[in-house]
Amino acid sequence: MEKETSRIEAFSDGVFAIAITLLVLELHVPLEGTGKEDSLLKNLTAEWPSFMAFSLSFFSIFIMWVNHHKIFKQIYRRNTPLMFANGLILFLATCVSYPTALLASYYHTSSAPIAVAIYTALFVCINLAFNLLWWIASQDRQLLRPDITEEGIKRIKRNYLYGIPVHTLAFILSFVAPTTALILCVALWIYWACTSGKLSLKSK
Repeated sequence: MEKETSRIEAFSDGVFAIAITLLVLELHVPLEGTGKEDSLLKNLTAEWPSFMAFSLSFFSIFIMWVNHHKIFKQIYRRNTPLMFANGLILFLATCVSYPTALLASYYHTSSAPIAVAIYTALFVCINLAFNLLWWIASQDRQLLRPDITEEGIKRIKRNYLYGIPVHTLAFILSFVAPTTALILCVALWIYWACTSGKLSLKSK
C-alpha cells in the first residue's frame, strides 16, 4: 500500500518545530543589576519560573511530536476529517507558548492557580485532539497500514485515553495544588515517552 500522508507529516513536522522554537522567546536576559559580582546570579535565580516553564513545554511538545510520528507510522491513507483533526493538533501545539508565558510570569505569584489551570486546560484539549485523530484514523481500518493488529489499534487507543482523566484531574488540582498538578502532567508525559516505542503491533 502506498503511503499517502507524507505531505501531512512534513507539514506537521514544520509546525512542531516552529512551536517548540517559539518557547525560547520567553527566556530573557536579566537586566543589569547594581554592579555587584553576584547580581547576575541573583537575577538568573529569580528567573527560575521561566526556565521551568520553558523546560516543561519544550519536552511536552517534543513528546507530542514523537507520538504524532508514531501514530502516522500506522496511518497510510488520508481523508478530509483526518486532515482537519491533524490541523487541530497543530493549532493547539502552536498555542502552547502563550500559557507557557503565563506560567513563567505568574507561577511565583498568588495567581499561580489560574496560570496552571490555563496551562493544564490546554493539554486537556490537546489530548482530546489526539484521541479524535486516532478515532478517525482507526474507523473501519481503511486509513491504517494493512498489517496492524486489532491489539495494536486498541493499545494506541488505551494509551491516549489515559490522558483525558489524568489531565482533567491536573486541571482540577490546579486551583488548590498547582505544583501537584504540574507534577501529574510530567508523570503522564514520562509515561508516554516510555511507551511511545510500544505503539505498533504487526500481525504475524
